Amino acid sequence: MDTSRQSFEPSGDDTLEAGGRLPSWNLDALVAQLRLSREVTHNIRHQGRIRRTPSREVLATILDSLSAALFPSHYGQSAVGVENIDYFVGHTLNDALQLLAEQVGRSLVFEQEKEQPEADIQRHARSIARDFAARLPAIRGLLVSDLRAAFQGDPAATNFPEILLGYPGMTAIVHYRLANALHGLGARLLARLVSDIAHSRTGIDIHPAAQIGPSFFIDHGTGVVIGETAVIGERVRLYQAVTLGAKNFPTDDSGTLIKGNPRHPILEDDVVVYAGATILGRVTIGKGSTIGGNVWLTRSVPPGSQITQAQTRSNGHIE
Repeated sequence: MDTSRQSFEPSGDDTLEAGGRLPSWNLDALVAQLRLSREVTHNIRHQGRIRRTPSREVLATILDSLSAALFPSHYGQSAVGVENIDYFVGHTLNDALQLLAEQVGRSLVFEQEKEQPEADIQRHARSIARDFAARLPAIRGLLVSDLRAAFQGDPAATNFPEILLGYPGMTAIVHYRLANALHGLGARLLARLVSDIAHSRTGIDIHPAAQIGPSFFIDHGTGVVIGETAVIGERVRLYQAVTLGAKNFPTDDSGTLIKGNPRHPILEDDVVVYAGATILGRVTIGKGSTIGGNVWLTRSVPPGSQITQAQTRSNGHIE
């Protein structure tokens, strides 16, 4: 059967013109108008050149491979065993890091202030990939602390494989730790794409520039949002639909947003924030505090505070 010819035959939903022909799209004019938009009227190209953007599909493959290299008996192939686990990790890492260097190179061209030679960009990309690779053992150590926090903090958790394979909060944290390393090394666009892939997979949105300490646990997780300049200490636990956001967005004299200023909350060690709570602005939640469900909080609270909707307790004092 000639499938190429069949693909051009009208479907039952097509409206035929007189004579049984398919309608004309006036493609020449349409293509010309779109070219005018791209090249002149609405040109948004970085430095005016056509460049390849990073591939989300390839990046998703890299993330899966890196996860498998970090936890090969959980995210790796079922055939991985004691005899071949190191070979599997080495082979998987080599392939993933080669792909990563290419994707970093694609992302860097959109972040440079002035155009650089392609060879310099590629050298920089390979350097970032090498430095990122060197951080993987430390990243795994952080992730193990997060895994243990999830096991200790959730009475429903029966084992580590359940958390690694079935907890969206853990998946989001794995992606965040990798994205945070890339962001710190200068691959900011790629880091944002990693975060968005995690968001698509889990419903959890963590900016890669956020600072999050070890033993971090997100229970359930759907709808959690953690902003760019948020700072989270050790052994912090968040539940679903928690927002650590900005209260306002200052502008300069021309009305342009001022970017990069600290504008998200600081959560000190051992803070627990329950479902639906919203904490906005550069406020500090003191060590050991508990923020109740659905609380709207725009001010700092001292260590040991218990904040609920009904009343505000601060070290035993009702305000």
